[in-house]
Amino acid sequence: MQDEKNRRAPIPYVPIGTIHTPFTDITGMPIQPTGARGIRGSVAIFPEYAEGLKDLAGFSHLFLIYAFHLSPPYQLTVVPFLDTTPRGLFATRAPRRPNPIGLSVVRLIQVRGTTLVVEDADILDGTPLLDLKPYVPAFDSYPDASSGWLVQNAQSARSVRSDERFR
Repeated sequence: MQDEKNRRAPIPYVPIGTIHTPFTDITGMPIQPTGARGIRGSVAIFPEYAEGLKDLAGFSHLFLIYAFHLSPPYQLTVVPFLDTTPRGLFATRAPRRPNPIGLSVVRLIQVRGTTLVVEDADILDGTPLLDLKPYVPAFDSYPDASSGWLVQNAQSARSVRSDERFR
């Protein structure tokens, strides 16, 4: 009964800022932060959230949680960028999702008032930021984690770029 109630309950999100990067079109973008090494971007936090940035400067990396605001409707089977085999959506990082929410780990370079200067930005310019959290290696790193079907192709993420398939 509770599951059915939760399934129908809307979950509103309000952006807390905007992500700015050199990428104005999804075609040709890096598909993961590892392919965006050194690419600078910035995150403009809206003034009403400025106080929440206190103490952030001591962290080297951040999780950016954002809306895939231009993503078309989802499909439950997709051919991901790093493969030619159709895969279940939830076994991929494809952007077309039932709840189009993205996650990237970026390097925090500087906090300038309400602007965060970041690197390794693999995100479309103008993307709405939903939340950010500090990356903490003691909490977030699992050296013995497995990568499923991606184990053979993960290294390719450094050079593979986005194309039209998820437009």
